[in-house]
Amino acid sequence: MSTPPPAPASANEALAHVRHDMRTPINHILGYSELVAEELSDAGVTSVAADLEKIRHAAQQLLGMIGEHLSEEGFARLHSGEAPEARTATSAAATPHETASHPDTAALVTGRILVVDDNLENRETLARRLQRQGHTTTLAADGAEALEIARRAPFDLVLLDVMMPVLDGYGALEALKADEGLRHIPVIMISALDEIESVVHCIEKGAEDYLPKPFNPTLLRARIGASLEKKALRDQEQTYLRQIEETQRHLKGELDEAAKYVRSIFPAPTETPYRIDWNYAPSMELGGDAFGYHWIDDDHLAIYLLDVCGHGVGASLLSVSAINVLRSGSLPATDFRDPAQVLAGLNNAFPMEQQNNMYFTIWYGVYHRPTRLLRHSSGGHPPSLLLAPDGAMSELRAPGMLIGAMPDMTYASQSVEIAPGSRLLVLCDGTYEIKRPDGTMIEFDDFTAFIPEHGAEPDGLEKLLEWVHDLRGGEPLEDDFSIVRIEF
Repeated sequence: MSTPPPAPASANEALAHVRHDMRTPINHILGYSELVAEELSDAGVTSVAADLEKIRHAAQQLLGMIGEHLSEEGFARLHSGEAPEARTATSAAATPHETASHPDTAALVTGRILVVDDNLENRETLARRLQRQGHTTTLAADGAEALEIARRAPFDLVLLDVMMPVLDGYGALEALKADEGLRHIPVIMISALDEIESVVHCIEKGAEDYLPKPFNPTLLRARIGASLEKKALRDQEQTYLRQIEETQRHLKGELDEAAKYVRSIFPAPTETPYRIDWNYAPSMELGGDAFGYHWIDDDHLAIYLLDVCGHGVGASLLSVSAINVLRSGSLPATDFRDPAQVLAGLNNAFPMEQQNNMYFTIWYGVYHRPTRLLRHSSGGHPPSLLLAPDGAMSELRAPGMLIGAMPDMTYASQSVEIAPGSRLLVLCDGTYEIKRPDGTMIEFDDFTAFIPEHGAEPDGLEKLLEWVHDLRGGEPLEDDFSIVRIEF
């Protein structure tokens, strides 16, 4: 005999609704009989357990018959003349439920659960079962009401029926997952529908799981527990993230305060007796560069700039410590008018093994006003640049070991006469060791070509920093930028 063509989609939907409507009252019988059996068992009453089991067994058989006959396959068998008895029971009838001898036990993880079902008996039966497991429940009769409730109160899980008036489960699920404040709540879809397409559709739309009616109590408890555990882990993760963000905000506040302090120790620009200005741009909140200038006495002006290896808190602390030593003149047996003595004293005062293996470079000069003589010394630092009034430029170098690497080092001082109208630029290597976005480095000659052209301009230091940023292509600086300019 020929096989009949498959039923159209409208017929399939009609069969699904018929199965849903017929299963609903039978599910009530199953749910209430299980609850009664569990409560009687808790009370120690066993005399009616066998009768309740017969009721459950009969209800399961009815569910199996509905699934067997009210389907395309069932109609096809009728068309072919195949006897229904020759077929096996469906999974709904073949899957036994827990009996009263195995009552529902309290869940390991409890939570606040929103139960959404248009059938009052379904809602109340499921709510009673969940409450026996230790959960807190709130009930809603359709998807629209569920959304209103969920927006007013926090929930750990939503049990959402598929077929409902006003707004069905599919629409409610999409609305939940589209809401930024609700999308994190796990959703388990529940329905008497057993079509695989419905399951797949719900999972694709973001449902955590799918449970068919009637509920297997063990399966219900297990899937709710798994969903709540995931929610608890996510909540814990969010708590940790908030704590980390708060710690980061606190740390940033502390770093900002530290950066303000570092800037506060830099001397203010001056106009008399010499015009002195500077520009400073750390590569991080706290950099390793520091500088200063002060009068040692009425005739001697000290000028210095140092660069600690690395960046961050440790480098900043070392640079501030060294600058404070220079400002306070607190190196023992040291004439701060002699640059070589100063560097030797710093080298012994800050051995790198006592500074978390950090060292620094420094250029230190002392200008004698009466003779216009500048004495300078360097500890592994780049040369300073002297611009003569006619635009000629010379490099002020003095070889010397970086500070803190080896004890008892000696340093040499050199002297140069400063012509009136000259400009001295004391700088760090971060002003010229610039890597372009393509990985190439600019040459020192490129930097020294820029200085004679712009170094004498009032805004020359700002133009230099802009030039460096342009070379970086807008990317952050890799090293601290600091430069001091003195017009004699």
